[in-house]
Amino acid sequence: MSKTALIVEDEIFVALDLERILVDAGYEVGGIAADSAQALAAAPACSFAFVDVNLRDGPTGPAIAERIARDYGVKVVFVTANPGQIGHVPDALGYVRKPFSDQAILTAAAVAAAGSADCPADVEFVRLDQHG
Repeated sequence: MSKTALIVEDEIFVALDLERILVDAGYEVGGIAADSAQALAAAPACSFAFVDVNLRDGPTGPAIAERIARDYGVKVVFVTANPGQIGHVPDALGYVRKPFSDQAILTAAAVAAAGSADCPADVEFVRLDQHG
């Protein structure tokens, strides 16, 4: 599977930190989006995405995640300080809580890029399907 990530995050320093972690590990970043329109435009070129819940256009992260997963097959991992706001998003793999470690992002990226349920142990990456 492709190793191209989409970063959906409106805080530029957080987005750049995610980009640094991913690029240093050999992933490509297909785009950084701060809102729904930018995310939907960039999604077709990406295989997985890190999505914040609260963006420039409001708490649109879960709706973006659902749409890019459904329409483009993008694997989604939320990166948020508010995991309770995620709700039920079919096909989302899980979440990493902010502030995050490089290792948590790399674990989530490996799972998303592989498209596999197999996941190295990392307490910072929480699988949503384990919590129903």
